[in-house]
Amino acid sequence: MKRVTGIGGIFFKAKDPAALRAWYQKHLGIDVQAWGGAAFTWQGAETTIWSVSGADENHFGNAPFMINYRVHDLPALLQALRDEGCQVLDKTDDSEYGKFGWVIDPEGNKVELWQPPAGQ
Repeated sequence: MKRVTGIGGIFFKAKDPAALRAWYQKHLGIDVQAWGGAAFTWQGAETTIWSVSGADENHFGNAPFMINYRVHDLPALLQALRDEGCQVLDKTDDSEYGKFGWVIDPEGNKVELWQPPAGQ
């Protein structure tokens, strides 16, 4: 079974999201869009999202960032991780952006797993 097939996104918390986005845009040339992030397209047409959000956002727990890993079959992978004794969160999301699930690594970091919508 395929597991992680790429990096789906890198997400940062910031005390001042607008200022941090502007810094990355000005100094590193990241093409920050109106929605607050940028999309990088790599060979094979896969995309990695980069985004900055407010410090009060709790989507990725107490960590200042979260990496989102692209996966092939989210339900199968979540079950395999449970079977292997990993701490998999019960909550999953299914939206127009794809399917999302989470696992906690041994250091307590929340890891997001993302199955893109069909055709992406």
